[in-house]
Amino acid sequence: MRLHPFRALRPDPVLAEKVAAVPYDVVNREEAARLAEGNPHSFLHVGRSDIDLAPETDPHDDLIYATAREALDRFVRDGALIREPEPALYIYRQEMDGRAQTGVVGCVHVDDYEQDVIRKHEKTRKDKEDDRTRHVLTLDANAEPVFLTYRGTPDLDRLVERTIQSASLYDFTATDGVRHTVWLVRDTRPYCEAFGQVPVSYV
Repeated sequence: MRLHPFRALRPDPVLAEKVAAVPYDVVNREEAARLAEGNPHSFLHVGRSDIDLAPETDPHDDLIYATAREALDRFVRDGALIREPEPALYIYRQEMDGRAQTGVVGCVHVDDYEQDVIRKHEKTRKDKEDDRTRHVLTLDANAEPVFLTYRGTPDLDRLVERTIQSASLYDFTATDGVRHTVWLVRDTRPYCEAFGQVPVSYV
């Protein structure tokens, strides 16, 4: 599998806890509006921009996507999101109720998906696919990460273990009780080479 570093738009560390938000599809409009209430930096203004429009707005109206783009542009303009100066990878850990999951954040190849190196484990709905495609194209950004699972390798395990011994970029517990810890990886080549040994992953 091919892994590539990228120049992320990421939260200013001072605002990270305010920017962090639940995934767009685990809350309805009313729940998202409550979570973002009084917090202009909540990423829900990008991922669930319908919270900033009239309740009767069609969820697939062009205005939904334009409003999301306006919010993203505002976050960048106001400094809530900053552009990574050089391509990088990230180690991201989520912890809750005594359980943790740790992953490597980067870009993968569409070719690997088409050639069945990245395999689907479930069917997706076309309306959801169309919605997320419009969201990505309007924002010119992927606002929601896609999780891939893969069988760990000793090389990858060692790399991750070494990285998490260093100082983290972010480390906070969100209002829902999930602890988020992120480490920046500038020396990306060892990770890319190690992922080249991963024969298959699942989306």
